[in-house]
Amino acid sequence: MDNPSRRKMLLAGGALGAMGALSAASPASARSLWTWSPAGSVAGAGAGVDPEWVWDDEADPVLAAVIERGDVPNVNRLLKQWTRNDQPLPDGLPGDVREFMEYARRMPSWADRTKLDRASKFSKTKGIYVGALYGLGSGMLSTAIPREARAVYYSKGGADMKDRIAKTAKLGYDVGDLYAYLPQGSMIVTTVKTRMVHAAVRHLLPQSPSWPQTSGGQTIPISQADILVTWHSLATFVMRKLKDWGVKVSTADADAYLHVWQVTAHMLGVRDEYIPVSWDAANAQSKQVLDPILARTDEGEALTEVLLDIVAEIDAGLTRPLISAFSRYTLSDRVGDMIGLSREPLLQPLIATAWPLLVAFREGLISFPVIPGIAWTLEEAIRRFVLLFLSEASPIAIDIPDMNRPS
Repeated sequence: MDNPSRRKMLLAGGALGAMGALSAASPASARSLWTWSPAGSVAGAGAGVDPEWVWDDEADPVLAAVIERGDVPNVNRLLKQWTRNDQPLPDGLPGDVREFMEYARRMPSWADRTKLDRASKFSKTKGIYVGALYGLGSGMLSTAIPREARAVYYSKGGADMKDRIAKTAKLGYDVGDLYAYLPQGSMIVTTVKTRMVHAAVRHLLPQSPSWPQTSGGQTIPISQADILVTWHSLATFVMRKLKDWGVKVSTADADAYLHVWQVTAHMLGVRDEYIPVSWDAANAQSKQVLDPILARTDEGEALTEVLLDIVAEIDAGLTRPLISAFSRYTLSDRVGDMIGLSREPLLQPLIATAWPLLVAFREGLISFPVIPGIAWTLEEAIRRFVLLFLSEASPIAIDIPDMNRPS
């Protein structure tokens, strides 16, 4: 069994596609027309071009060249040395790679250090809720995003799904770290490497024999629209559920949490004209790009099975029936059916009754409640799960792929 530290617990850090292949959405017929206005973005203006047809003009040609000239092993070897935001880039990087990375590692001019600091503290204060929503909510929700599930499944990492999921969830771990964008943190490193992986997958995946049958009509994977889909399955989903659960979130904390994800979108190469400026704008965009495209796929169900195994291995208290029941409570029966979660007729109503009482008690909204024992069992299991997620362990290397999944 794998080391049960970050390699497994990184699942809690975010959805499958948050790093390795953020290609989401279902067939084109299920996708709404792009009508979201750039006036609601951090840029405040823009051309209004559908992000479905926008990729990454800065990263894509560089990584295509790296792959074509056989330079991936050398670049990966050097990138392993770059682990902190304040480190200089390793000596020996090819000139085109170095030039791109020096540009890509720069924070946006509108990044607010005070908000970023508040966001990291908020993630710690509400850690049990945020960790549960990342791991048992967003992580599971990602398998209902057809393009994302298929891109993860058919790219190189699909041959070792546990290792792949650990790597692809690293973004969520780092974004919630206390030092995320500070010099001693690693979020800049993670986003730049992730952006490079995305560019490599864009070059490689269309060469896969499985691509025409699984692309949903898409010619090039991981468009800006796809990244936005996964962004909403993390940031927007978590904030919605915190409010649905009755967790007390101040306006300042909500703004700070949004801001760390706004900066993260920019660092992943998303154009500022697509990054929502407020939660109202984010919810409006999410309803257009995420909600309509959720669907079942064979690949998504296969990934769900892997996720269930990983969570159960992290913490014996989170049995597969308990995970399925809690995830169904968090995601809905509709999504649970899409991804193949078992129905748990005894546990589901218990959790639906007990969890809101437990949250209300923890948030000081009620006193001395009569809470069913299942709620305390679930809370303790999730607490251990989140503590493992926050613990230190061996680092996970983000490698640029040089091939698709062997078939």
